[in-house]
Amino acid sequence: MNASKPVIHIVSHTHWDREWYMPYEAHHVKLIETMDTLLQTFEEDPEFRSFYLDGQTIVLEDYLQIYPEKRALLEQLVQEGKLSAGPWYILQDEFLTSSEANIRNLQIGHRDAEGFGPVSKLGYFPDSFGNMGQAAQILRQAGIDTAVFGRGVKATGFNNQVEDSASLESPFSELYWESPDGSRVLGILFANWYNNGMEIPVDREEAKRYWDHRIAAAERYASTPHLLLMNGCDHQPVQTDLSEAIRVARELYPDYEFIHSNFDDYVSAVQATLPEKLSVTRGELRGQRTDGWFTLANTASARVYIKQLNTENQTMLEKVAEPLAAVAQRLGKPYPHALLQYAWKTLMQNHPHDSICGCSVDEVYHEMKTRFAKSTEVARALTEESAKFIAAEADTSSFSAYGAAAVPFLVLSSSGYEGKNVVTVEVEWSKRYFNQSENPIAVAQEVTDRTHAQGYLVNSKGERIAYTLVDLGVRFGYDLPKDKFRAPYYARALQLTFETDTLPAIGFDTYAWVPDQGEQAAPADASSLVTGSRTLENGLIRVVIQDDGSYDLFDKRAGEAYAGLGVYENVGDIGNEYIFMQPHGDVAVTSQGAAAEIRLVEDTPYRAAFEIVHTLMVSESADERLAAEVATMVPFQVRQARRSGRFVPLRITTRISLDRSGKGVRVRADIDNQSKDHRLRVLVPAGVDAATHFADSIFEVAERYTTPAPEWQNPSNCQHMQAFIDVHDDSRGLVVAGKGLNEYEVLQDGSGTMAVTLLRSVGELGDWGVFPTPDAQCIGQQYAEWMVIPHGGERRFDAYQEAYRFQVPNTVALTSIHAGSLSVRESFLDWKGERLAFSSLKVGEASGDWMARWYNLSEAATELALEDVAPGSLYASNVLEQAGEPLAAQAAAIGGYAISTFGIKQS
Repeated sequence: MNASKPVIHIVSHTHWDREWYMPYEAHHVKLIETMDTLLQTFEEDPEFRSFYLDGQTIVLEDYLQIYPEKRALLEQLVQEGKLSAGPWYILQDEFLTSSEANIRNLQIGHRDAEGFGPVSKLGYFPDSFGNMGQAAQILRQAGIDTAVFGRGVKATGFNNQVEDSASLESPFSELYWESPDGSRVLGILFANWYNNGMEIPVDREEAKRYWDHRIAAAERYASTPHLLLMNGCDHQPVQTDLSEAIRVARELYPDYEFIHSNFDDYVSAVQATLPEKLSVTRGELRGQRTDGWFTLANTASARVYIKQLNTENQTMLEKVAEPLAAVAQRLGKPYPHALLQYAWKTLMQNHPHDSICGCSVDEVYHEMKTRFAKSTEVARALTEESAKFIAAEADTSSFSAYGAAAVPFLVLSSSGYEGKNVVTVEVEWSKRYFNQSENPIAVAQEVTDRTHAQGYLVNSKGERIAYTLVDLGVRFGYDLPKDKFRAPYYARALQLTFETDTLPAIGFDTYAWVPDQGEQAAPADASSLVTGSRTLENGLIRVVIQDDGSYDLFDKRAGEAYAGLGVYENVGDIGNEYIFMQPHGDVAVTSQGAAAEIRLVEDTPYRAAFEIVHTLMVSESADERLAAEVATMVPFQVRQARRSGRFVPLRITTRISLDRSGKGVRVRADIDNQSKDHRLRVLVPAGVDAATHFADSIFEVAERYTTPAPEWQNPSNCQHMQAFIDVHDDSRGLVVAGKGLNEYEVLQDGSGTMAVTLLRSVGELGDWGVFPTPDAQCIGQQYAEWMVIPHGGERRFDAYQEAYRFQVPNTVALTSIHAGSLSVRESFLDWKGERLAFSSLKVGEASGDWMARWYNLSEAATELALEDVAPGSLYASNVLEQAGEPLAAQAAAIGGYAISTFGIKQS
């Protein structure tokens, strides 16, 4: 390259949304065509130097699904530097996929890329709807020092046009991007989007007009003489005459050097010529210094059911299947690396931004639901296998004192946090196996005649404990032995619900059902949690339900009261899957002050619950004008549609429950949605007028401003969360933890009211065309689950841990009375550490060691202490699970906001 004149780096690529405005297979066909053309171009044009495959290895995987015989050719092209591989498996939405999902994406992307050749070491985020604050730390740990991204810093409009403003975070495309822990990467913004070099003309007159505009636009933001022109766009076909177009450009502009470049060469050139000072932006890139319309945060509430399925799937893999498989591996069971990778890949095929964000055509979500089901079933099957293996090692012989009919079972905890839970268990006893020659009717009757539903429940200490029983009757079941044909049986089935003792962070406790037709002795503590006609109370919390179904909460530890929680708010929405838009003049319909049906539905020694029924009369849809505005692509900001004058009932059945040991109030809302074009939220005022609030995000609890920047014009300030939102001051605060509820807004009402979106119904995709999405109206039965956890300001980290624990179900494994190498109660990862969040426990594929990860929620350094780790077995690692320095002690310092991974060698 001639350093004396500006260099125009033309990087060929296609941004490959795997599914979006067409279903996956329709895009798949287009991918095959694109790749075929690309390979032919490489063969026929030696001047066509390279092509960037969008930073995701799934493009290669999808192509090889059709042409497996071309793998050797792809490997050759990657090794020659003509094709890129990785670093990601897919281009995910960073805020709607979990912390661990972001890491698995990077791990699997690297693993698959290494099978082709060099891994592309570029943090590629071309079209993420905002960028996570810990990206720089994650990338640095993976050996990546540069990130490119398209959104989140400058004022980027709907057509990705940069606007001038004196308040922009950086005057250049180049800036330093820093994580809260201080990790830093070079950030390069697609200031003129990733299509600023697409379809370069060959005709000289057209080329002159083209380059006059494109060069000026690139120079406008570049801090170096190296200008980036991205030759491609969404699903862009390969420009087969690019070499000729570059020759024409060289002739027209001799004062510039034009090269068909690649990201490695371009980044190296930029790094070598950076100015001494660049702007530094820290943490999340969410477009907060914009007009607020195109941050696309409302994708967090499009098709909430998809987010709920994703949360369930992620949780089953990372917080249940993996840690239990790691425990089983320590006990001698091989770790199922291949099956877990298959489950993760199947899940992550739902994680591209246009998929998980809910902003695609309906057909996409029909297939996504199938992928979620496939991945979740694998996770459940692996969990069951691991739990059975662990249970077989538990010494349950002490339960023989209750007779041979006693049914022991393990309750396994894998959340990473110890605590009590109310669990529901199905036990079977008196199994009668049978073969094909026997009459199943007679077998079922035999079991019916000799069994009953009476007995009692004991814990591992032999103490009787309170429970609720539902007789499920005699039912069919089967075993699948490892060494013989399937074994069908009939057995008596009982459903037991009870509160566990304190379970280990990673471990189990054992219980047993004892069939007994004699006198049923009640447990010592059988008191009620219902202390008034509409009052629930335990040792920590008192909840009083009001006439309108809202409730007041009193935090006994902090001595703080919270009033008016749980009001529902419904408004119209004439936006689309990307963006919420309330009709002009629309007035919210709320449940405040309206009579609700309230009744006690559960009253046991371990849990009590009230059911509240609200019937809100809401407009059945937008008026007829909306359909016409959608069909003619009227921009949503200027739409004149209103809500219809026809009304239908919106019935919300809410269950508010309190556990005896509960640190928060659990809420589930079942929503019968018969209305279109609207949004439903629940309002939870913290009674705190705070300038900032805190939201669970990717490996951090991010502090965000409640009042947006002066540039913000959107009346709504909705934002993303992972597990929870928190508003507090020094003496009081509330955490609202949701399951698959990813959108919230903290209202500027002086009360720190957290408005959590439960349902958003819209009828079009939005973006660049007319794509009706009737399924996105979410008509029919919907649900939402959340928990409200009070805390004094100083106890907020304890509340965060409780919010994380709320996400993770316990696992139950039935077993028999037998001897074993384990006791009836075991802890496998006993850890302590102030202000730490547990992230994962799994087995490293390369090392076979346990890989455990935590992250520091605060800026102050802290220490992680591990009690069950043998001296000399602990070593530092990183997000790619590579071995680092050995640690002499059974403890490790973790810096402020650090993501820390440790390997634990197995003895």
